Amino acid sequence: MFVSLRTVLFRLHWALGLTAGLVLALVGVTGAMMSYEEAILDLANADRAQVAVQDRPVLGPEALVARLSAERPGLRVGALTFFGDPALAPRARFADDAKAGDVKPGGRAPSVYLDPYDGTLRGEVRGEATFATIRGLHRWLLLPGEGRGWGRTITGAAALALLVFLATGLVLRWPKVHAWRIWLKPSLRRPGRPRYWSLHAVAGTWLLPVYAVIALTGLWWSYDAYKSAATWLLTGEVAVKGANKPAEARADRVGGRKSAERTDKSAERTDKSAERTDKGAERTDKGADAPPALDKAWAAFRAQEGASAALATVTPPGPDAARIRIRWIAEADAPKARNESIFDAATGARLSLSRFSDKPLGRQIADSMLEVHRGRFFGAAFALVFCLAALAMPLLAVTGLVLYVLRRRAGAARGSALRRAGGGSRPDGTGAMPGNAPT
Repeated sequence: MFVSLRTVLFRLHWALGLTAGLVLALVGVTGAMMSYEEAILDLANADRAQVAVQDRPVLGPEALVARLSAERPGLRVGALTFFGDPALAPRARFADDAKAGDVKPGGRAPSVYLDPYDGTLRGEVRGEATFATIRGLHRWLLLPGEGRGWGRTITGAAALALLVFLATGLVLRWPKVHAWRIWLKPSLRRPGRPRYWSLHAVAGTWLLPVYAVIALTGLWWSYDAYKSAATWLLTGEVAVKGANKPAEARADRVGGRKSAERTDKSAERTDKSAERTDKGAERTDKGADAPPALDKAWAAFRAQEGASAALATVTPPGPDAARIRIRWIAEADAPKARNESIFDAATGARLSLSRFSDKPLGRQIADSMLEVHRGRFFGAAFALVFCLAALAMPLLAVTGLVLYVLRRRAGAARGSALRRAGGGSRPDGTGAMPGNAPT
């Protein structure tokens, strides 16, 4: 029995709707909540984030870290965030490797607000744990394994399903008569199924470009191969992580004499490396007790590029980084324009400066993929549109489910009537709706 392509696409559309549609509805709601996470947290912590401006100097990063370390022993400060507005208190975030009794396994201690004048704790950031749960629900559905488990695979598959929704939905509703009213204006006065179909189809048409951006950028965190390919398309750079593994594997298969020669040479290099390690260890022991030059780096930053910074986050050296990093934005309403300055941990001297405006567009997009995903890369108005589009995902899921149920009921009633009349039913089982699209 011949089945038309339109029927195949229609069945694929509703089959994905009954499965991935539920996941997309959940991801959409949580994503909309995360779109304004910063604003919500600022509102919830207004009493702790606001400080009275005083006529005396504020403490530098080193003093704040020292005070906080004394208040919270066992926790390592992972980042300090300063604001250009003197009425806003600095915020400290603890590192993931910090260990303390109040830190859950695999978790992180709550961030805290600090008094800029004496370094005392003003309180923990309210709502941070709530948004951590929302973020886990959005990214991996709170399933075991977090970003390395099945949850990430499921949300990635849902993002792919969203692209299939957009393509099949566009084909299914392609009208024979091209009029803007058919495409963009819902016919809510129609009774029953036509009303739900019109709302479902028109809403999907309006939001198609937004959903395409959300899906394409969401895959960035779901599949490493996709991220590598997208990075190459945007920047022309090829990921080199693990590039030498095939060569090493081939080298391991080379036998006998060549392997022995490499072993001898490797032993010589090991001896020389051991000598350098001993010398380096001596230098490390001499400077092990020296704290990082956070104040010198901060002073150098504030004297030049940081003079007009609206927000700056200082990351002290840690187990995985031997340098001081300061990420900053020049305007509070431009979260995508994140610049970066790197300083030497021992001397506080500037090592590099990377400005967002100096990067090509492809690199700007790659470095700001989260802001593109949230719509903030395009401005505040688009961020609101992206948030509303995410909130509309449950609407599309509900209207699609209603259409499926009504269609099944109508098909059952029609089949019963045909059987009573001694007739048959349509071989493809589809019913065309007004506007040249099946429900």
